[in-house]
Amino acid sequence: MNNLIRLVDGQAVIDRNDAWQLGEGEGLRIVHSANWQAGNGLLLSPDDDVESLHLAFAELPLIAIDFPSFRDGRGYSQAYLLRSRLGWQGELRAVGDVLRDQLSHMRQCGFDSFAVREDKSVEDALKGLAGMSVLYGRSAIEPRPLFRRSERV
Repeated sequence: MNNLIRLVDGQAVIDRNDAWQLGEGEGLRIVHSANWQAGNGLLLSPDDDVESLHLAFAELPLIAIDFPSFRDGRGYSQAYLLRSRLGWQGELRAVGDVLRDQLSHMRQCGFDSFAVREDKSVEDALKGLAGMSVLYGRSAIEPRPLFRRSERV
């Protein structure tokens, strides 16, 4: 995936050398749960119920969540469940119809890598991660609401 943005120590960087590929074939592959084998990454579609997956999370090097359309928000919920309820600590990647305007919200849900659509500029999309300077509510990366984070005088 050539249009990949990855968070490294909290900083967004463009990764032009990512070896993961979607689908079947040779090398590092990201496949759907029906075809998953150890060593592969897991691809979740919007219809997948992440809580009912009975996979050994410790064996997964990466989980990718597909956004077939920018209008389909189910991937946000899947990411949040993986991070907050199921305790997934590994790489969580957004794939599919991933656009600049979504990246800041995706990050708040727990994504730490973003495969930006091939027809979009990854340099321009990088600016989307600087979208919100203050988050008021809870998120996967900051579970405390703002009033719990502020210091009392």
